[in-house]
Amino acid sequence: MALKLIQRFPLLGQFGILRYPPVGPVLPSRLLRTRSEGQSSCVGYVLTSSSSKKLQSDYGIRNLTTIVKEPSFVASSVGLHKDSSPRFRLTRLHQPTAAEYQAFQQRLTNCSSSRQVFKLLRSVEIMSDTMAAAALHRVADLEQEGASLKDPTVLENDTLRALCFRLEQDSEWLTDAGIVSTLLAGTRLFLDPWSTLMVRLVSESQERLDRGQMSVRQLCNLGQAMLAIGGSSCVMLEQVMKQIQEPADWSLEDLIAAYMLMQGGVGQDGKYHHLLNAMHTHARKMTYCMDPPAVSGLLGALVSLNQMQAMPLVISLCKQSVHHVPHFADDELTAVLGALMHFGYSDHDFVEAMERYVPQMAFTSHPETVTMVMQFFGQRNILSETVFDAIAESFVYRADDYSTSQVTRQIMALGKLGYLPPNAADMFRKVETILCTRLSHFQPRTLLNLLHSCTLMERFPVNFVPKVFNNFFLQELQEESTGLDPIAMAQLTQLYMTLKLECPNYKGLRLHRNYRVKSFLTSGRSLETSVDGQLYNSVKNGLVRLLGARSNFGSKVLTPYCYTLDVEIKLDEEGYVLPASQNDDVHKRIALCIDGQKRFATNKRQLLGKEATKQRHLRLLGYEVVQVPYYEFELQNKTSAIEYLHQKIFPHTYRMSW
Repeated sequence: MALKLIQRFPLLGQFGILRYPPVGPVLPSRLLRTRSEGQSSCVGYVLTSSSSKKLQSDYGIRNLTTIVKEPSFVASSVGLHKDSSPRFRLTRLHQPTAAEYQAFQQRLTNCSSSRQVFKLLRSVEIMSDTMAAAALHRVADLEQEGASLKDPTVLENDTLRALCFRLEQDSEWLTDAGIVSTLLAGTRLFLDPWSTLMVRLVSESQERLDRGQMSVRQLCNLGQAMLAIGGSSCVMLEQVMKQIQEPADWSLEDLIAAYMLMQGGVGQDGKYHHLLNAMHTHARKMTYCMDPPAVSGLLGALVSLNQMQAMPLVISLCKQSVHHVPHFADDELTAVLGALMHFGYSDHDFVEAMERYVPQMAFTSHPETVTMVMQFFGQRNILSETVFDAIAESFVYRADDYSTSQVTRQIMALGKLGYLPPNAADMFRKVETILCTRLSHFQPRTLLNLLHSCTLMERFPVNFVPKVFNNFFLQELQEESTGLDPIAMAQLTQLYMTLKLECPNYKGLRLHRNYRVKSFLTSGRSLETSVDGQLYNSVKNGLVRLLGARSNFGSKVLTPYCYTLDVEIKLDEEGYVLPASQNDDVHKRIALCIDGQKRFATNKRQLLGKEATKQRHLRLLGYEVVQVPYYEFELQNKTSAIEYLHQKIFPHTYRMSW
C-alpha cells in the first residue's frame, strides 16, 4: 500500500522523502534530498540512532532536532492485536462543535502525564482528526525535552500506536487542518520521517498544498513541519511561503502562527523581511485584543528574530502587557521580561503593575521568573523598594532551591542599584551559608560576579576572596573563554582595592600584578560611567570663570588608583589653586564628580552602586570629593552657576572678583 502511495506521488523526492521499502528498519544511509533534480541541491545522509540524526550536506552539518528515530517505532508496522489494543474511529461527516472541541481541549490541558492523555483517548469512542492531532500535541508537550523525548518508550504505548494506525489508514480523508496538525505533531514526537504514517501525511499535504486552498494557519503549521523535516531549503517550504499572502486581513490566530513559523527559522538572516515588516504593522493594530500567551509569544518571536526595527510594536505589546501582568504564567512573564531587556525598553505603567504583583508572586513563582524580575529592574536601573524588599525577603526562605546563577543574578541587581533591603543582615547571612555549602558549584565567573556585587553594597566577603585570588581559580577563569576579559580583570582589581582600603586587617592572598588593570573606565561595560559631555562642558565653562583660567584644573584625569576624575583641582597648603600641571607642593586634591543622569537610578536620585563605591574609595584615598549632580546644576543660569560651583568647592572661602 505504502509503495503504491509513493509511486502515485513522484514529487515526494522534492521535499525530502524518497521511495523506500515500506516494511522493515530504516536504512542507515538513506539519501535525503531537499530540491528536485536540476536545482541546487542540499544532499546528505540520515543516520539512524536512538537519540539524534544529522543531516550532513555540502554546506556543513545540521542537527535534525525534530527528526529522531525512536527505538522500534515504525508506523508502517504497528502490529496491533485486535483483542487487546484499543481501536479508534475518526468521524468524517459530523465534526464536533466548537464547544465540544473546547471541552475536549480543556480535558487535554488538565492531563499532567502521557498516561492520563492515553486514558482520556480510550474514553472517547469517536473523535475528529483535529482532536486526535491535539492529543498527539499534548503528549509532545508533556514528553519533549530539548532534542529528544524524556521517555522514548511512550511511543510504544498501544493507545498511541492505535491512534497513529488509524490516522495512517484514514489519511486520505483527513481535513486540511487535521492533516497538517498531525504532521506537525509527528515531528514534535520525533517520529521517523520515513515511516509510512509520515510519508502519507507529507504526500497528502503536498496534494492539499497544490490545490492552493489552505488557510494561513494551516500553511504555517505545514511550514513548521517541513522546516523540521527538510530544513529551510526545502522546496515544499518555499511553496508554502509563496502562498502566504500579505497579512492585512489575517486574524490574530493567523498572525501568531506566522510569527511562530518565522521564529522557527524561516525568517532568519533577513529572509522575507518585507513580509515581516507587514506583519509588524498589522500586529500593532491587533495588540489590543492579545491575551497573555499571544503577547509573550509575539515578544519572544521578536527577540529570536532580533527585530530591533520593530520598536513601535514592542512598545504596543509592553502597554498591553500592563493589563496581563497578574495573569501571565511564569514562563510567559519570563519571556516578556527577557524581551523588554533585549530591546532596552521599560514603561512606567508596566513597572507600577509589576510593583503591585511582585509581592504576591515572590514566594510562589518559579525561581527563574523571580530572578528575571530582579534582572529586569537591575538592567533598567529602576530602584523599586517594593520589588527588592519582597524578593529579598523571599530570598532568605527560598535561596536553597535557587541555582548558583539565580543567587548571583539577584545579588547583582541589588549591587548595581547599591540598595540594601531592610533584611540585609539575614539575606547576606544566607548568601554566606550558600557560599560555604556550595562554593564548588559556582562557575568561576559567577563567583566573581557575586563577590564583587557584595562589595558594591559595602559587604566584604573576606573569607572567600582568597579563593578568587588563587592561581588555580584565575586559570579556570581564563579557560572559560579565549582569555581573561577586561571587565573580569577590572572586577578583580576593584575587589582587591576594596579589601586594601576598607578591610585593613585582611592579610590573605594578594592579587598578582598580571591580573590588575590601570583604568576602570573602558568602552562598553565599565566599572565607571563616563561623564555626560553636555553637562561636563557647562560645568567646565563655569570653572574657567570661577578659577580664572582653563589651566587651573585638570579634566578626565586618570589616577594611579585606576579611577578617572571628571575634574581635579589642586590646592597648596594655604588653599590657593595650583596649575593642573604642577605636582609639587600639592596639599589637597579635590575630585569633582560631575554626575549625569546615567549615574543615578532612573526613577530616584540615588547613585548606582559602582558610582557610590568610586566616591567612597576616592575619599579613603585622600581626595576631597565634591559632587555636582545634574538635577542641581541644570537649574542654574550662567551667573548663578558660578556661585553654585563656588559654594560647592570653596564653601568657607570668600571669592574675590577677577
